[in-house]
Amino acid sequence: MADITFKGGKAEGKVSPPPSKSHTHRAIVLAALSGGKCRISNPLISLDTEATMDAVRAIGADVSMDGNDIIVECKEMHVPEKEINVKNSGTTLRLMTGVCATFDKVVTLTGDYSIQKRPMLPMITSLYNAGVKVGSARGNPPVQVCGPIVRDTLQIKGNVSSQFISGLLVAAPLAGHDMTVNVVEKIVSRPYIDITVDMMGRFGVKVEHTEQLNPMAMNANTRHSFRDTATVNSFIVKGQKYSPADYTVPADFSSAAFPLVAGALGGKVTVTGMDMNDPQGDKKLLDILEKVGCKIEYNGDEITCTKADELKAIEINMGEIPDLFPIVAVLLSTAKGTSRIYGAPQLRFKESDRIAMTEKMLKALGADITGTEDGCIINGVEKLHGGRIEHDGDHRMMMAAAVASLIADGPVSMEDDGCWNVSYPGFVEQMESLGIAVEKM
Repeated sequence: MADITFKGGKAEGKVSPPPSKSHTHRAIVLAALSGGKCRISNPLISLDTEATMDAVRAIGADVSMDGNDIIVECKEMHVPEKEINVKNSGTTLRLMTGVCATFDKVVTLTGDYSIQKRPMLPMITSLYNAGVKVGSARGNPPVQVCGPIVRDTLQIKGNVSSQFISGLLVAAPLAGHDMTVNVVEKIVSRPYIDITVDMMGRFGVKVEHTEQLNPMAMNANTRHSFRDTATVNSFIVKGQKYSPADYTVPADFSSAAFPLVAGALGGKVTVTGMDMNDPQGDKKLLDILEKVGCKIEYNGDEITCTKADELKAIEINMGEIPDLFPIVAVLLSTAKGTSRIYGAPQLRFKESDRIAMTEKMLKALGADITGTEDGCIINGVEKLHGGRIEHDGDHRMMMAAAVASLIADGPVSMEDDGCWNVSYPGFVEQMESLGIAVEKM
């Protein structure tokens, strides 16, 4: 396969980041469960969201395009005639596993080689304990589920992936009785749960949330982990059904991170179409950029990041914003001093082991970075150098490396497999429009 090489340069101008992938996934699934016709405006059309469209088609939805809008209509769901292949989309896998666990016949969900390495055991165990018949080899896809969900409580640990919790929440109204999802241990990536709950409300299902003391936390055998187990977060769904709704997808802060950090490293970049009132956790990037010394300006739905004279090292808890890890590591690689990124052990279970991959990528470019169990330590260097990196098809790794070329004294090359289309169609063209030199071979 051919290579693509980023030769640095500058980053100045204005771009429109793509719509939110997380919101698009959820909107497609909730529309299919609504029992009517829904219009999804400003969706992200990417490899991952196309996998979700195919998945809901498999359960009876009619999905079509009207201009740039997605039209979803599903009068009656049915068991898929064949296995559901989610390709490389972990969100599709987790959301649709919950939905398919409510069918009374076996449904198999699988995906590509990367997906077949993704953990599913916490969700499988939760469904099994609620009466669902499940099957899996070593807790990874392919996964077989056969409902119904007979119990009124689902319990799951929150310390691996918020997608498990979102999958159970989305399925809860389909159980046919009141449901409570109890989450024990600390919830990672909590803002994604907030997005799920908010969007369920827009499609007619109100979710109540309570937080209470976990009596097991005071047991002598578990006292050492008291901070993680002291409370149980309960999400309660009472006797409701989804209803049709039209929905407009907001711009994606996790995608906007790449041009914004490009501005922080290479000049001045404005991103458009941003909604500061949306519950996306990744808007915390703006606080990170200010802490390292960049200037952030707001003008309606536009956000501008201007390069600092000197970047400052910081400590940052990434537990709620794990998708930002690779690009924040790039941002801090030339910051003066020692930076510490922590709090996100779930990064070990993404499209790749993103902690190990980020460490490998930045070391290949001359950074002083050491991976830890839940993040990394970075000693800022004056400048990166060029080199070839391996992204293993992980879109966020590839895009972070492209931005890193702005602070490298030589070109950064990598395999040109188009993986950025998973979340950011047009990424390469937008980087070129800002002034980054790109060469395809």
